[in-house]
Amino acid sequence: MEKIDFEDSGRVVMPLKEYEEKKYLLQVELLKWQNHVKESKTQHIIIFEGRDAAGKGGTIKRFMEHLNPRGARVVALDKPTEQERMEWYWQRYINQFPSAGEITFWDRSWYNRAGVEPVMGFCTPEQTKQFYKECPRLEKIWVEANIQIVKFWFSVSKEEQDRRFNQRETHPLKVGKLSPIDRASQTLWNEYTEAKKKMFAETSIAICPWLQVKSDCKRSARIAAMQYVLTKNDYPDRNLENIGQIDPNILTKLKTK
Repeated sequence: MEKIDFEDSGRVVMPLKEYEEKKYLLQVELLKWQNHVKESKTQHIIIFEGRDAAGKGGTIKRFMEHLNPRGARVVALDKPTEQERMEWYWQRYINQFPSAGEITFWDRSWYNRAGVEPVMGFCTPEQTKQFYKECPRLEKIWVEANIQIVKFWFSVSKEEQDRRFNQRETHPLKVGKLSPIDRASQTLWNEYTEAKKKMFAETSIAICPWLQVKSDCKRSARIAAMQYVLTKNDYPDRNLENIGQIDPNILTKLKTK
């Protein structure tokens, strides 16, 4: 009988053996895909958004684990500098766009203007309104210019988010990962929910839809995200059997405008 595996708590999650086997096959496929990206000179932006502690960074880490860093990098911008605040909002993000043959993984993105910034009062209502006016237009331009964009929203329950926050306070390797803004997200849960709904309604466009990933089980979320990217992109010697079927209970494509 296979041993039941638990991930940090009493919750039953995807068994570790199953997870490791699937992850290995998917990472082999990711290397094939990266080689094709390099040869075909395509450009890729993969955005990871979601509530704090939803598992965005951990998923990016598994994507990057065996990729060649010369053709794949993580974009994780700090809060804007005084100089950046004086510039066009989109400028510092466009500066990080992938070059030909490069894959970029975004640990948060320009969608700060639709989530944490309005909820926490870091921008004005007029700035958010302007963002919603510009964002779909710009993404359409970028995709039509052959910059491929994938937008993941990692969805975590309030109870699981709280459990992960508590772990960050006590785990010696996670000290410093919990910020005052993180904790505020628990008390502002409903406000973040309304901001998320608005963002989905305004920016899930047919050419660039949102993909919602349920991430209370981090392992299932990581596997589903890798499967989606590999299913979306064709490349030589792609093995669909190794990729497997995406669990529709974990990853769903949201309705588009």
